[in-house]
Amino acid sequence: MKSLKNLATLCLFGLFLWNCSTEQKDEKQQAVVNPPHKELNINNPIIKDKFTADPAALVFNDTVFLYAGHDEAPNDFNFYRMNEWLVYSSTDLVNWTEHPVPLKTTDFEWAKGDAWAAQVIERNGKFYWYVTVEHGSVQGKAIGVAVSDSPVGPFKDALGKAIITNDMTTEHTQITWDDIDPTVYIDDDGQAYLYWGNTACYWAKLKDNMIELDGEIHTVELPNFTEAPWIHKRGDWYYLSYAYQFPEKTAYAMSKSITGPWEYKGILNELAGNSNTNHQAIIEFQDQWYFIYHTGGIQPNGGSFRRSVCIDELHYNPDGTMKRVIMTSEGIQ
Repeated sequence: MKSLKNLATLCLFGLFLWNCSTEQKDEKQQAVVNPPHKELNINNPIIKDKFTADPAALVFNDTVFLYAGHDEAPNDFNFYRMNEWLVYSSTDLVNWTEHPVPLKTTDFEWAKGDAWAAQVIERNGKFYWYVTVEHGSVQGKAIGVAVSDSPVGPFKDALGKAIITNDMTTEHTQITWDDIDPTVYIDDDGQAYLYWGNTACYWAKLKDNMIELDGEIHTVELPNFTEAPWIHKRGDWYYLSYAYQFPEKTAYAMSKSITGPWEYKGILNELAGNSNTNHQAIIEFQDQWYFIYHTGGIQPNGGSFRRSVCIDELHYNPDGTMKRVIMTSEGIQ
């Protein structure tokens, strides 16, 4: 009888161990199916203490330098109020260091305001900043160029006058803001090119000194071109992205030559969320491509005249075309 009791006890103990083992296996399987939630940081917009717009970026010495206009419009002012440009740097696209204000519209004696879209490029150890401003004596917007020995400045007027004025372009003579949004690219042979425009897309060669045009001004025909051209190259392909329609999406064209012909490829980025404008920069950093843009995403009071810079990844198809950019709140982790 005692042996039967011992046998029953052993059986019950074995059943207990089997149940425990089964429950642990079920818990492990459940953990695989439903892994623990990992909270992601909300990194877009990347600058949260100021309104920033019209981003441009430069990769130099394993660091990304972000250049942006400073939206300063008060809440009851429904237009652009921009008097200066800002510069930030990062080595991981997550943590950003703000540097002292590197350039203001008042640094151009011939200008009278409006620190609109701009881009910085490096050549021979100097940094050239092509900016949009309102001209002081020639009606309309103009493009100036500043120079510095450092990517974070300070910058100073490199020419003492505008490199592009409104009377130099005649594609749309009734428009006084068609000379805006400069982008610069130095081709593999060392020749530099300046693209710019609103409603019409213009381009011209630059001299080696980077502050004078070298030859005539040309135009590019692009579907629904509004403004904000940006040139980049990947492999054998040149890409010309730009603001498309209004409110603005981002579209792009491709070419085997920086001077074209350009073949339209479609929409790259959708409406920018609470902002009528959509202005992009495209860079490669640490073997990954990134799309930098602005939205009206900081609340309260964000919007078309109080914008904020964001970053998301950019990917390509096997044929070289670009995949549609997915705008995220998480941004770069």
